[in-house]
Amino acid sequence: MQAGNSVPAIAIIDDDSSIRFAVAALVRSLGFSAYEFASAGQYLQSPERRAAACIICDVQMRGVNGLEMQSRLAAEHDLTPIIFITAFPRRELEKRALEAGAVCFLTKPFDNRTLIGWIDLALKRHFESGGGDEQ
Repeated sequence: MQAGNSVPAIAIIDDDSSIRFAVAALVRSLGFSAYEFASAGQYLQSPERRAAACIICDVQMRGVNGLEMQSRLAAEHDLTPIIFITAFPRRELEKRALEAGAVCFLTKPFDNRTLIGWIDLALKRHFESGGGDEQ
């Protein structure tokens, strides 16, 4: 799944610091780099954005929400795979996210094995699409 010797980087975007910390710890335990962001706006402005092979993003956040970020990335032809997580699942939001290309839409709390499986799929999608070439 890796391009050359580079370690895939995963962006974690959630306004809940405890979720960010827990997901980042899991990602790092798997041998990946983790970049943490408290908001989608912070991620969109970050230079680390270019390094992300996968995004794990909360849906409901102040300012730019996860689905708005997904739309902005698509408008810029940024196809980085997105795993959405939410404490407030709504079928219409899930449908919209998946139709726009999200890898999955997980409801908090989720178990680590489930998230790991989706991360593996997202990274496969990223590297099969040629997304690892720039790393």
